[in-house]
Amino acid sequence: MATSAPAGLHLTDFVKRPSYGKIGRPIRVRTNYFEVISFPTSNIHHYDVTITPEVPPGLNRKIYKHFETLNAGALDNIKPVFDGRKNLFSAKKLPFGETATYDVVLPEDDGVTTSKRPPRAFKVKLKKVAEINMEELKRWLNQKAEISNNILTAIMALEVLIRHEPSMKYASVGRSFYTPEGAMALFGGAEVWQGYYQSVRPTPGKLMINVDLSATAFYQSGTLINMVVKILNKRNPDDLLRGVDRDRNKLEKELKGLKVCVNYRDENARKRRYKILKLTPLSADKAKFEYEGKSITVSQYFQKVRNMRLKYSMLPCVVVRKDTFFPIEICDVIPGQRHMRKLNEKQTADMIKFTCQQPHMRANKINQGIKLLNYHENEQMKQFHMQVSNEMKITNARILPTPTINYHISSRESAVTPRDGSWNLRDKRVATGATLGSWSVIAFGRDHDFPIMTIQNFIRELINTCSDTGMNIPNKNPPIMHANPIGNVEESVKQAWTRAGTASKQKPQLILCILPNTGTQLYGEIKYATDTVLGVASQCVQGRHVHGPKKQYCANVCLKINVKLGGMNSYLSPSLVPFIAERPSIMMGADVYHPGPGSTRPSIAALCASLDNHASRYASTIRVQSSREENIVDLFGMVKEMLRAFYQSCGKKPFRILFYRDGVSEGQFKKVLDSEIKSIKDACKSLDAAYNPKITFVVVQKRHHTRFFPLDRKDSDRTGNCFPGTVVETSVVHPVDFDFYLQSQAGLQGTCRPAHYHVLMDENGFTPDSLQALSYNLCYIYARCTRSVSIVPPVYYAHLICSRARFHSKSGNWSEESPEEEAEVTAASYNSVRPDLQKVMYFM
Repeated sequence: MATSAPAGLHLTDFVKRPSYGKIGRPIRVRTNYFEVISFPTSNIHHYDVTITPEVPPGLNRKIYKHFETLNAGALDNIKPVFDGRKNLFSAKKLPFGETATYDVVLPEDDGVTTSKRPPRAFKVKLKKVAEINMEELKRWLNQKAEISNNILTAIMALEVLIRHEPSMKYASVGRSFYTPEGAMALFGGAEVWQGYYQSVRPTPGKLMINVDLSATAFYQSGTLINMVVKILNKRNPDDLLRGVDRDRNKLEKELKGLKVCVNYRDENARKRRYKILKLTPLSADKAKFEYEGKSITVSQYFQKVRNMRLKYSMLPCVVVRKDTFFPIEICDVIPGQRHMRKLNEKQTADMIKFTCQQPHMRANKINQGIKLLNYHENEQMKQFHMQVSNEMKITNARILPTPTINYHISSRESAVTPRDGSWNLRDKRVATGATLGSWSVIAFGRDHDFPIMTIQNFIRELINTCSDTGMNIPNKNPPIMHANPIGNVEESVKQAWTRAGTASKQKPQLILCILPNTGTQLYGEIKYATDTVLGVASQCVQGRHVHGPKKQYCANVCLKINVKLGGMNSYLSPSLVPFIAERPSIMMGADVYHPGPGSTRPSIAALCASLDNHASRYASTIRVQSSREENIVDLFGMVKEMLRAFYQSCGKKPFRILFYRDGVSEGQFKKVLDSEIKSIKDACKSLDAAYNPKITFVVVQKRHHTRFFPLDRKDSDRTGNCFPGTVVETSVVHPVDFDFYLQSQAGLQGTCRPAHYHVLMDENGFTPDSLQALSYNLCYIYARCTRSVSIVPPVYYAHLICSRARFHSKSGNWSEESPEEEAEVTAASYNSVRPDLQKVMYFM
């Protein structure tokens, strides 16, 4: 347990942990943290590294390794550690004084992949920049020193130390390194490699190393001809003898940027590496170039000069320089190249199979990673006097009590206490059932794909289920129409909207869409039309569920439709959510969605907010902002909108705001807190100069590498995971800040990832028990399923709203497969959601 700090010491920029929670059944869990038994106590020397000419980090490491070998004597056999970019850390002062420059000439096999070969000679300049006081880090971990830049740099130096050796030996990406052992082939010439993530984490009184599994895709090595077979999904190379004219563009897109070497020349030539720039427009037996004053085809050249008959001369050649191209069959793919393109659906599904491992298997593999890392024998770590335990840390945890969920009083079972994080809708009616009077059905497909009788049968089953579940559907015969899924979708949806209004003489409330596939394009066009053009709720159902409808499926659809029309599915009794029940208080959830790698699309910010003292119904608002901007730029306007919506719904201003923020990494905490708290406070003041509600700001993180493994069999569910409600707030948390891990969901497959809640500001005086219980209980009233979910619903909803907003662009192209084709997608091309929909949960 952390020691108490001297009064007035600035230990953190955020909220200091007020105490420890007591609610729940105590248990013990094993975690993927390994204790640092000792770390350097004397100062670490920090040097700035400049390598000229400038090259990528992978090559920087090779240059550094060669420099270290050449200059071992000049460095007094001291083994510093290098981050591959600018920073070098040494346990002892290097002998050259303040600055020194060394010449390094790389041997021929250097891995250079640029199209124009840079000089083989490099200059490595080292310059002393600072000494890092390690004693200060030790004192801060024990709450006896203030947080400082020196402490942050000390942690960074130790991060570089633990990563130095693996990144010299293996393919490394960020904080993970990858090995080809046990790789699994993916569709299309890719394969997934097992990786190990490691990070130094400050915890109460100690440092820990968090070690976890990771996985990423690489290109399969081997002949380029085999790669082409896999990309084009052919059976064998002979299938390529007819040429690839129809698939040429697809092939060029997939091969662009791939690094290859030739396999027919002498040893030195084979070491040369080339990057594929494009394909030749013509095949090898038609593409010509000048040779000895004559025009000659590539095939003729190889026959005449190299005495080689090309077998696949009907294929295009790869262009590696402006005037250099090679036949595909003489190229090999260089091993260890990371697959940077977005994986397709099939590849993603295979990747999930590879990474999805039950808790005991994951724990075993992490322990294998510890053996591979072999901290005990690491030369650099010995020089720095850093020792790490080989045993996973065991820590205390608690299982919070399961809340009771309330349904309508007329239900046969109006209150339910779930077991293992899930329950069903049997004998239950929704808390507030919406009325559906004006609606229509549109089937995207031909009459024989979805016959009228089949659709009517599905509608009957859906209406019966909705009625049994407490919705009121007076209109049991909505108009039904068929439409072309690749025609003018917006026009078709408008027709369905008109038919709904004409048939019921009321404003349309819902359009039910039957889809022939799971593709993004049709779904996106429907949501664009209903959300931003017509302002009507829409419900998409998969065509396969329409044939022979099942009650369970219809019940899930009913939960979505009810909240889309302003109903409420379930709620918690006031005693379980005192923060929102005792006096008017608003829950807000915010997220920012960023486009995929290489894309220039804007980022999308979403905010949702509760509308009553049950926190079961939410309103929402969206802003489009510049690409990759993490701060929510117009949070002022968004909060103002949500406070107005709350007032219109309740007739009261909220006294308190609990703001859950998703998608922020630790390095951005301070920046986001400063700008976003100011926006929230300014929004309140703009409504009324005297209005000053108390704010609690909590960051919710899911992208982390902390996992828990139950120590005792009786504390695990049938999947081997911890039970829902497992909370951890000691040993592996922040040494000072108010944070905790909460696993609120039941295990379905693989190892559960707990959510990490980090309190950055708290004017409401939450205790750990009150915030943990509130956050956990809320996870049981996520409106679209009868399971507890992994993060609090306001954040989950904000995430759904961001995902939906991608479809609100007038560009009509929502594929992220081809970022180079999307330059025209700007903030101005996005439409707003119609005002009526913003007050209901249309995004479900």
